Amino acid sequence: MTNISLNPVAIRELVNTTGIVLGRIKYSETSVIARIYTRHFGLQSYLLKGVRSSKSKIKMNLLGHLSLVEIVVYHSERSQLQHLKQIRSAYNYTSIPFDVRKSSIALFLNEILNKSIIEVEPSPNLFDFIVNTIQIFDVMEEHFSDFHLLFMLQLSKHLGFYPRENFTAFQPVFDLKEGLFRAGVPNHPDFINTPLSENFFRLLNTGFNEMAGLKISTETRRQLLETLITYYGLHLPSFKDIKSHEVLKVVLG
Repeated sequence: MTNISLNPVAIRELVNTTGIVLGRIKYSETSVIARIYTRHFGLQSYLLKGVRSSKSKIKMNLLGHLSLVEIVVYHSERSQLQHLKQIRSAYNYTSIPFDVRKSSIALFLNEILNKSIIEVEPSPNLFDFIVNTIQIFDVMEEHFSDFHLLFMLQLSKHLGFYPRENFTAFQPVFDLKEGLFRAGVPNHPDFINTPLSENFFRLLNTGFNEMAGLKISTETRRQLLETLITYYGLHLPSFKDIKSHEVLKVVLG
């Protein structure tokens, strides 16, 4: 059982908001704590009492990875654990749960978001980016094997460490620590050189509706993924022990 103290005297207000489920943990035999990134309150933990009971009106599939939900919550600024009154689906996925490639990518994106988003403070722009791009991903019928790479790059823009787009034939080395392209090799090992840096720059200039033109090989895709994971790790102290990308290597390979 997770040991989180409740504050019964905290002033609470009943609020409607939208959220994206990033995970859940068992709290008791019948209850869970859901980790939900909300539009109004940022990252929050919500107690759902009795949801594991067979008599519960709330279905557990509402708390799946990256589920988009509408919730009614009792919110208190002084409490670490919020209480959820109502929850319902805000969007029903049409392909992600039924396509092994998409579900594997979604699992990876869920882990990326869990490792990247640690602030309680709300960020409507970040929230809207996540929701909108996940919905775009859901309706894609083809050419989505590089979606996770573009997602990570665009997410870095919201997190404050988007790479500088200054690649040229005279600046072909991407410095992962500084987030820019250099003319020569830096005095540390965290860099990539051509041709990988050139492909990295191509990603920076590709939109979600332009992925068909990337034509990245399987090996290059793996290298770019490892590059982005390293890049995130250098810029986010919380970004450690990523595991789900190993599944992607098999599924997308």
